[in-house]
Amino acid sequence: MDIEHKKIQSMLKITARYAMRIVIIFFLFTFSFCDENDLDNGFKADFSYEYIDENHVQFRNESESEYLSMIWDFGNEETDTTTDKNKTYNIYYPVEGDYEVSLKILNDARFTNTVNKTISISKTDFLVSFTAEVDSDNPNNVLLTNTTIGEYDSFKWLYRSREVENESEFKAYFPFAGDYEIELQVIKDGNTHNFKKTVNITRDDPDYFDKLVLNWSDEFDGSEINTDHWTFETGASGWGNNELQNYTNGDNAEIVDGKLIITARKVDDDTEVGSYTSSRIVSLGKKEFQYGRIEIRAKLPSGTGIWPAIWMLGSNFRSVGWPACGEMDIMEYVGYEPDVVHSTVHTPSGYGGNGDGSSKTLETCEEEFHVYGLFWTEKKLVFYTDNIENVTHIYNPTMKTTENWPFDQPHFFILNVAVGGNWGGAQGIDNSIFPQKLEIDYVRVYQEAQ
Repeated sequence: MDIEHKKIQSMLKITARYAMRIVIIFFLFTFSFCDENDLDNGFKADFSYEYIDENHVQFRNESESEYLSMIWDFGNEETDTTTDKNKTYNIYYPVEGDYEVSLKILNDARFTNTVNKTISISKTDFLVSFTAEVDSDNPNNVLLTNTTIGEYDSFKWLYRSREVENESEFKAYFPFAGDYEIELQVIKDGNTHNFKKTVNITRDDPDYFDKLVLNWSDEFDGSEINTDHWTFETGASGWGNNELQNYTNGDNAEIVDGKLIITARKVDDDTEVGSYTSSRIVSLGKKEFQYGRIEIRAKLPSGTGIWPAIWMLGSNFRSVGWPACGEMDIMEYVGYEPDVVHSTVHTPSGYGGNGDGSSKTLETCEEEFHVYGLFWTEKKLVFYTDNIENVTHIYNPTMKTTENWPFDQPHFFILNVAVGGNWGGAQGIDNSIFPQKLEIDYVRVYQEAQ
């Protein structure tokens, strides 16, 4: 019995302690955030206002007694916190309607007092708005009309990574099914005001591929390589793949009969870095592109150890690095595997030996010219040879993220012939094959007409 009695006493003491703690916490919580509207502590929030014109209102603090700071909310998403009791505000209300304005004051005891007043604006002076109507005859076109009320300086439309300035009414083209955000930005007195809408496109444009027009090309019909288009990258650094060639500043590239010829040559039989020379030209900073139909007509070199490539890298690679910049290998060829061309995508979600790619048998790639193409849209990448029906690889992640889709930004071209390396030299190098030539007839980029 004594044991039971002691247990009961102990439990009662514990219960009493917890009950006291709950009471203290409740007391602190209640009075730490006490609203002075419910307690008479001798100070009161108040303000006055005066209409300057139909859309501008001046506000002045009229609060009484001692307090430390004030929090204003003008009912139009404009707020201010201040300790300046004499500060006045001239607030612009461009749209007619009723607005609830509040002023909260706080004292050193953390008590607050709030006053709310409603002001009425009788006229709309400025309101950003537009209409977006899908064309019933062509559901890939949307008629945009700027219906902004009031005076402003300029405006522009933003959609599909495009900007169109000061067109009050025009048709925006959306070639693929899906939901798209359209934004109208209006500039007034140096300030930007915007309004957004989402439109739904119900179908892919079946003629999109053929609607693309030639935007740029290098036909290699001059007497020398056009340095307005291309830069030679030089060196024998291995280029991240343990390659053995030394890229020269033009000694291994020339224009012959309207074709770019990149020649890989043997320097010695040592099969080490510098035992071979070649060329690598890039369009970085000169010709960069985002989306389109890209086609390169080329004839490939042959032999074990040779590794030509026609590819593109994200133009931001120097700032974000590889593979975050994205890489699209339009065509790669390793000579020890004749008559097989490869197309591969490299992203942070899969790169190097884990890149996303496919291969295709092309029995005449060393003997004849073929077109190596990339159909690059905001939805997917389609690699092909000779025509779009002859697909090598499709890259189309369902949920696009920065990890798997760094292809919503400009990329530049790289044309090169490597010797050896992790892939090209996986079965050694046959020194009897040199010299070897990559011949390119043209590089063409087709894009949407502007």
